[in-house]
Amino acid sequence: MSALIVTGTDTGIGKTIFSAGLVQALGATYWKPVQSGLEEETDSQIVARLSGRPALPEGYLLQLPASPHLSAEAEGVEIDPDALPLPEVDGVLVAEGAGGLMVPLNRKVLYLDLFARWGAPVILCARTQLGTINHTLLSLNALRDAGCTVVGVAFIGDPEPAVEETICQFGQAAHLGRLPVLDALTSDALAVAFQASIRLDLIREALS
Repeated sequence: MSALIVTGTDTGIGKTIFSAGLVQALGATYWKPVQSGLEEETDSQIVARLSGRPALPEGYLLQLPASPHLSAEAEGVEIDPDALPLPEVDGVLVAEGAGGLMVPLNRKVLYLDLFARWGAPVILCARTQLGTINHTLLSLNALRDAGCTVVGVAFIGDPEPAVEETICQFGQAAHLGRLPVLDALTSDALAVAFQASIRLDLIREALS
């Protein structure tokens, strides 16, 4: 089995849509370890719908749309990182985190700690809006300080070539492409945009 971790600089930046495109392009299996918030479609349901690929059951399904540790505490449980090893699948597994790297799973463990424990290469998703330089460079530093292998940065949003170049230069990270915001978010539209925009060659190289 090969695995990739998809994380982001913040919440709501489009990393689940990126994950769907990645799962579809690689013929992979998707896994969301912890889902916080069940009022709308879950991330696993979104990815399965857009990619047509399998999504494994979540390790924890929590009602409250909040940080995982707070969602768990609201239900009287504690998320146990030992209960969240990377699942074994045929082919490639894409595991998506929640929010950013410093999101707590419980009162002692961050998502970043779990990523470091897994040891799989990480794709960092970053929006192209104002503030992304700071958030992305801090995230890259945190990943490397934790011993994680960074595949590169995948940008999401409108083109900002100077900003994207600055991040990759200072962060010494590969530019994995930029996924535009799609007017019509369908499986076919996502597949076309992903193939045209994302450096799948660099991603596949990280799996070899």
